[in-house]
Amino acid sequence: RALRGHERQRQGHRLLRAGAQRRPDPRPGRPVLSRRARARDRILRRDEREEGDPALYSVSSLSKFKIPWIPEEGTYRVYLIYFEDGKGYKIDGQIDGTKSLLLAEKPPRNCLVLFEYEDGVSPYAVYNAEMNQIEYLDSLPKFGDASVVVYPKDTALEEEFKNQEYYVLENQYAQYVFTNINGAVCEINLPFHSEKNSQSVVLEIEFDRTIQEDYPSNDRFPQFSYTVADGKGQTKKVSPQRGGYYPLLRRNIMGTSGGDTTTRVNPHYYAFNIFEKGESPDANTYRLSHIEKNRIEFEFSEGNRRITKTYSLPEEGEAAPYCLDLEVKIDGDARNLIMATGIPEVELISGNFVPTLKYRLLQNQKSKVQQIKPPKQFVSLPHVNAEWYCNGNGFFGIILDPLNKHTPGIGVHPVSGELVPSRISIIDAQHNRYPAGKYPGYCMDTPIASKQGITKYRVFTGPFDKSILQLLDRTFADPVTGTNPDYQGAQSFHGWFAAISQPFAKFLYIILNFFHTWTHSWGFSIILLTIVLRLMLYPLNNWSMKSTAKMQKVGPKLKAIQEKYKKDPNRVRMETMNLYRKEKVNPFGGCFPMLIQLPFLFGMFDLLKSSFELRGAVFIPGWINNLTAPDVLFSWNYPIPFVGTSFHLLPFILGAIMFVQQKFMTTASLSNATTDQQKQQRSMGNIMTVVFTILFYNFPSGLNLYWISSMSLGILQQWLVNKKIQAEGK
Repeated sequence: RALRGHERQRQGHRLLRAGAQRRPDPRPGRPVLSRRARARDRILRRDEREEGDPALYSVSSLSKFKIPWIPEEGTYRVYLIYFEDGKGYKIDGQIDGTKSLLLAEKPPRNCLVLFEYEDGVSPYAVYNAEMNQIEYLDSLPKFGDASVVVYPKDTALEEEFKNQEYYVLENQYAQYVFTNINGAVCEINLPFHSEKNSQSVVLEIEFDRTIQEDYPSNDRFPQFSYTVADGKGQTKKVSPQRGGYYPLLRRNIMGTSGGDTTTRVNPHYYAFNIFEKGESPDANTYRLSHIEKNRIEFEFSEGNRRITKTYSLPEEGEAAPYCLDLEVKIDGDARNLIMATGIPEVELISGNFVPTLKYRLLQNQKSKVQQIKPPKQFVSLPHVNAEWYCNGNGFFGIILDPLNKHTPGIGVHPVSGELVPSRISIIDAQHNRYPAGKYPGYCMDTPIASKQGITKYRVFTGPFDKSILQLLDRTFADPVTGTNPDYQGAQSFHGWFAAISQPFAKFLYIILNFFHTWTHSWGFSIILLTIVLRLMLYPLNNWSMKSTAKMQKVGPKLKAIQEKYKKDPNRVRMETMNLYRKEKVNPFGGCFPMLIQLPFLFGMFDLLKSSFELRGAVFIPGWINNLTAPDVLFSWNYPIPFVGTSFHLLPFILGAIMFVQQKFMTTASLSNATTDQQKQQRSMGNIMTVVFTILFYNFPSGLNLYWISSMSLGILQQWLVNKKIQAEGK
């Protein structure tokens, strides 16, 4: 397919390189061929200003030029070809049926656009470098009689797509994409924080950047062209844009013409579907009855039932971020109807998949949030009369809050990850790095009241950011009872010992957030937090270090006892305890530094796994780009077991600092004599250094940063203690 100095024969047409030789054009306005040119190295030129531009010509005036047709669904590979200094150059790009062109780089001059088609490529358009725009061949006068070739398409996929229409309501917090299929929401896209969207709290992470760079066909928001109200009582069609959003719901996995297949999310799993209890939802086509900037309405009639669904952006505006109002009106038979939440996208928290399913009860005017363990089969809780339902992925989620009387009951449907694949499943798919089946989806549903006719819902669709949830609790607090919806209860702690470490995590967050208000850097705030904790624990650590030094000081005496009574172990233990009492030594004092640190270490671990505010927080750009994920110094393509595809430097820095600390802890000894116990402690210290390096390798960079800071300050304190002991010894 390379077009360098050669002509490519395709259906009677040839693409020639131009400008290889300079000679006057005796007949301006008409192309000529150089007689000196060989048969496979010809020159076609009509104007010296166009020298180097690619050109098309036909061997026969009777031949038909075939232009591929590109379906609206999917993204397809194209190549832009240009010539310079006798050499041909290619720029990769992608195009879709909306004629949106995405290029790897901007071409320096006019190009021919080739579409990858069947077993080769076919000319499709011309790129005008001066105007920076595409001129499609089928729109040019000379190609008016060209026949159109239909790109081979997936018939089943086309059948699924053909009846869908898409509509969008959007504000500074979220982009809601509605479909006429079931009048549901097929996409909820949250804009990244930027100058344009300064109120958004969602930051890019490595997954977003990887998909944007390597899988651009899955980085369009929404995925298809959509309709919006133009503010003048009319509607207009808008093309999707590339990047800039986080997808809250699982979306279609879009393939390319390179052989990848498109995996469609069944409309059954769209958000806010209504269906009959015990039955799968049919793909019913709703009629769009009204659309304006902040409101959209769908209607569906069948038999003796008419359903009207009205979505609107809340009037509270900035006081209700990431919220959507939903009103469901049912005329006629309203029995056995269910409302579903949709399926959130996957978030990996410290490398783990942690879906969170919750509901809130109100008992004696006290809020109580319960968690449902993700089931392997359908689970029904028919008697639970919940205030709200939450379907989340750890950092983001959907809270469905009925605002009027509703029927009790909760259902949880597990859905195979093969049916609703996560976007991360396309990353390094050839090595099965994130297999789709490993990340099942969960859809929650709740009955719709059958007698009142209209049911209203407040829907939260966003990040579990503490400040945002607190704002919502204040906004929607009941002034009469003084109660609030307690959306903060949607947050979860995912640590090993969450019940024990949760108080420590909350305490650490208060201090961390205080420093962040001054530094505006979560990384520096972690370091300052570590300093505060070290100062708080300084007396205990100081006592422990002195106790360790005393143990080393009595080492020769312990060794003498062991030698003297080596045949009588009981006597050794008795004399050892007598020596400890006489010298006022605590044999377990050296363990306190580690034991004191553990609750705070677990608390920090839980904090990083539970605090959305630190997700995507950058400390050192290009190295520590997300404090809730491991640091990445450099990466490669082929995955290595345990190591993965990237090198994390912080754990090795941590291991080196722990090794130095072990050396410092033994320098206070005033004798060269070493007991067996001290040898064991030294060996254990070296082993722990290796263990911690391995253990922390895939831990969040924020946790590594905390432990590195703590160990470094511990070395400083140990040095001061050793210096003081040596001075006292003199």
